[in-house]
Amino acid sequence: MTQPHIHAPEGTDANMASTGLLDRKAHSGDHEASSVQAVMVNRPRSDLYAFWRAFQNLPAFMPNVREVSADGRRWVIVGPGGTDIELETEVTEDRPGEYIAWRSTEQSDIDHEGWVEFRDNAFGRGTEVRVMISYDPPAGAVGKLVAKVMQREPRIQARRELRRFKQLMETGEVATSQAPHAAPRS
Repeated sequence: MTQPHIHAPEGTDANMASTGLLDRKAHSGDHEASSVQAVMVNRPRSDLYAFWRAFQNLPAFMPNVREVSADGRRWVIVGPGGTDIELETEVTEDRPGEYIAWRSTEQSDIDHEGWVEFRDNAFGRGTEVRVMISYDPPAGAVGKLVAKVMQREPRIQARRELRRFKQLMETGEVATSQAPHAAPRS
């Protein structure tokens, strides 16, 4: 699904392919829409894992996620037209400090799976964070097209969310392009 291209910024498939970080056959999902993305974060692996594993932290850098239960089983995400979509998940693998994998349960509104992996940088600086997201969009191919047009398809979404995660972990905040709200005038 993702197409590498030359001179890609950090965190895109082309950068991962050029550095040998992407293995599509071993890590792609089995759903209609899938993506693997990566980013380097200048923080220890244990810190990044701990923040991500506290699932209720995820809305801090995932704007399409309204809430996640503390156990990670129930997610509420923003759907088409701002409607709430409930995802029911189960953690299928959890290796502290390294890896978390999940998949949907039968009660979920959307069939999905994913994983996040934390690896020490080979040169001793920071952590490589890799994420795979795979799901079957509501309404099949039409839903996939709508998600792409609205820039909510997995490749775009995962890349943006990883950038936000990097910002949050390195600076303590996520930069936005929204103008600050002016104080009311009296």
